[in-house]
Amino acid sequence: MAVSYKTQQVQDVEVFYREAGSKEAPVLLLLHGFPSSSHMFRDLIPLLADRYRVIAPDLPGFGRTSSPARGEFPYTFDKLAAVMTGFTEALGLSRYALYVFDYGAPIGFRMATANPDRISAIISQNGNAYIEGFSDAWTAWEAYWRDPSAQNREACRASLSPEVIENWQY
Repeated sequence: MAVSYKTQQVQDVEVFYREAGSKEAPVLLLLHGFPSSSHMFRDLIPLLADRYRVIAPDLPGFGRTSSPARGEFPYTFDKLAAVMTGFTEALGLSRYALYVFDYGAPIGFRMATANPDRISAIISQNGNAYIEGFSDAWTAWEAYWRDPSAQNREACRASLSPEVIENWQY
């Protein structure tokens, strides 16, 4: 089944997403991990599209979704969940299953907590629902979340090298 590539304006964010499957089928919303995008689901989407309407957005600041300026957009899980909830509303999704991976989990769990009647199922792969689930690899990022200074931002760069990402994720 063919995958469509679309965008949807949500507040000040242009959300890029991949979609496949019948509009009448049950909806499966795929929320990707860090530092990835909906591209991580490129092989999974066609496998599910014969039974589900599969929608995989890029989160704000990832992939092809716009990246609002840090001073104008708080990159918190609460804000990301609000944008993704707005995304589902803009698409007219009243009920859907969530597949959450890694960084997508705290976003999806917030969506489910805020609107439990919209969620038909939750599928979690390596998803943390709590801060204790983060490893020591997140220490620099946690400092940056608390204080988004240039110094703390620079400390995060080391964790984004291809070598670290490859060893960390695989």
